[in-house]
Amino acid sequence: MALIGVWFFSNTFWKQWAILMLAAISVLAALVMGLKFVIRRRRPEGEWGGIYRNTDPHSFPSGHAARGFLIAVLATGLGPAGLAVALWAWAPLVSLARVAMGVHYVSDVVAGLVIGILMGLAAWQIHGQFLLWLSSIIRLPLW
Repeated sequence: MALIGVWFFSNTFWKQWAILMLAAISVLAALVMGLKFVIRRRRPEGEWGGIYRNTDPHSFPSGHAARGFLIAVLATGLGPAGLAVALWAWAPLVSLARVAMGVHYVSDVVAGLVIGILMGLAAWQIHGQFLLWLSSIIRLPLW
């Protein structure tokens, strides 16, 4: 929802930023869910995080960690610098919180970190071509 708000109420830079983030997060979510269903590692035992245990019983890899680091990498490449610094502080805190809450093992968040960084780098490499392709097929002003 926040990215949609950014897109609606911002200039061209932020509209492109929001579109790229939304697309990258969507691809990442599909990848993470696919890995979870293939690997099927159960979450750690515990009472905390009942909603995650019921809706997504698999823990490997951590989608929160992957998303946090993907966003940090893209913000580093796209800017602004202040936001990138804040996101590089935020991403590991989110990852550690997932372990502290007992809904992930450390290896889950490490795998999420690696996947998020790699996906972020890949998205950064193709972002210009992606935006051109998207505007050519939509044929509506996106920014």
